[in-house]
Amino acid sequence: MTAVLNISRSILGQPWRWRGSGTDGRDADFRPDDLVAGLLMARGVPREAVEAHRAPTIRGFMPDPSIFRDMDQAAERLADAVTRGEPVTIFGDYDVDGATSAALLIRLLRGLGLDPQAYIPDRLMEGYGPSGEALVRIAAGGARLIVTVDCGAQAFEALEMARATGVDVIVVDHHKCAAALPPALALVNPNRLDEAADAAAHGHLAAVGVAFLLGAALLRTLRARNWFATRAEPRLIDLLDLVALGTVADVAALRGLNRAFVAQGLKVMAQRHNIGLAALTQAARLDRAPTCTDLGFALGPRINAGGRVGKSDLGVRLLTTEDPEEARTIAAELDRLNGERRAIEMLVTEAAEVAAATQGNRAVALVSGAGWHPGVIGIVAGRLKEKLGRPAIVVAMDDAGIGKGSGRSISGVDLGAAVLAAKDMGLLVAGGGHAMAAGLTVEQARLDALADFLDDRLAADVARAQDGRALLLDAVLTPGGINPALVDALDAGGPYGAGWPSPRVAAGPVRIVRADIVGQGHVRAIVQGDDGRSIKTIAFRQADSALGQALLGAGADRRLWLAGRPKVDDWNSRPAAELHLEDAAWADEHR
Repeated sequence: MTAVLNISRSILGQPWRWRGSGTDGRDADFRPDDLVAGLLMARGVPREAVEAHRAPTIRGFMPDPSIFRDMDQAAERLADAVTRGEPVTIFGDYDVDGATSAALLIRLLRGLGLDPQAYIPDRLMEGYGPSGEALVRIAAGGARLIVTVDCGAQAFEALEMARATGVDVIVVDHHKCAAALPPALALVNPNRLDEAADAAAHGHLAAVGVAFLLGAALLRTLRARNWFATRAEPRLIDLLDLVALGTVADVAALRGLNRAFVAQGLKVMAQRHNIGLAALTQAARLDRAPTCTDLGFALGPRINAGGRVGKSDLGVRLLTTEDPEEARTIAAELDRLNGERRAIEMLVTEAAEVAAATQGNRAVALVSGAGWHPGVIGIVAGRLKEKLGRPAIVVAMDDAGIGKGSGRSISGVDLGAAVLAAKDMGLLVAGGGHAMAAGLTVEQARLDALADFLDDRLAADVARAQDGRALLLDAVLTPGGINPALVDALDAGGPYGAGWPSPRVAAGPVRIVRADIVGQGHVRAIVQGDDGRSIKTIAFRQADSALGQALLGAGADRRLWLAGRPKVDDWNSRPAAELHLEDAAWADEHR
């Protein structure tokens, strides 16, 4: 990749490189719209497919659901349940992907005349995934069919116990599978090792995306049975708001079908048909249609808060209620729990960072602590990964010496596969996940052996990923080029998220007009370029970093190149653009 502005080592110690061919927006004839095609191609879109990706549609990216193994069997069994009026229970995970997957199937089955029940396990008391005891209890309560969503791919013992009761179980999941599969009537998962290539190509789908495909297969099956000859067919497309939320919150790669899910789902969400989502949007103090960023940082965390520090079923109840008052009550409770979660998260993050600092330069930061709340360890692992630039696993130990762990990885390092391998080696009580995230249960006595195993397995991958580390840029602009028209043009290349990074630009050179610290260690600055134009910038949580210190201490005679993501500042009646900073470089050192 070509260097940008000859910057081989920035203030944060990294080279700047073009993501693709790059765009020099300092030319007088530059138009923001010219950026969009380049953005798409820099993210892997062939030139001939640019238009299809510019405005992704479900029709343009939706595969035939039948390409997935067991999909037709699952659809037929669900269709039988609909036509017979059988009792069905949806067993979901306690995170946003699980809640939205469960809510999607519940709302769809309600539209087909059933009254499905939801079962969400308690994170602290029951842990992740279906337990045999829970499935047996559900069967004893009268369920004839159980559908697990966002869990079940590794639930061998639990599904054996369920099978012994005679209840049918369909597994809808996206986590990595072992070569052997647990006993289920159908196991729909694009990450099955025996999937054909066309189905495996959709391994980046979140569970809610797989649930949507199952919904499409179910409606097609019922259509073939003439079920809708005298009945209205539910509009599956109206449930895309749930698909968008679950996809973004689960940090699924926004490629292909996922981009279509999110792009179209945001349009559905803007209509506020889902009473619960509308109430949550209001509780999050969003007075406009939610954006992709809002899904990941405002709505998703609030639904997650129920499973992390409150009642695990709050999210599903909110997303399936038809009672406006109940929706407002649950949304307010989730908002309160989210504040509680943030306070707990801050304490655990501080302790985890101290523990990681004593480990030296291990390939994977594996930290543990007694009394850490299991509900926040995934978030803390993500923060630790970002700070250290390597995979991180955070383990909350209980009084019996058993730890629940959550891990987050960096691009190019498959943490889920490593956790599965550790489980196969007998180092874990349980474990699974996907490339970028994993969960595990481990005995305290095996923590050191687990750390050594992960080091041996992943050291080379981590080293390669770190050697290739660079700040990737899409364009170089003058400060005056950071304006609302630019942000609007960049939005046309979205939605952005995991696997489809939002555009990052360099702007400058600039001088610091004013800089100060605001909020929780954020550095706010007004900068002015050689073109005489001034823009606002902010560097989040950088007050103590080299970047923050450079912004705060730059003299009037020093000029900087800035790198970051243009955003619209809509606090005032007249929207203006600002730059969210991620790095900077001294202009006089790079000419």
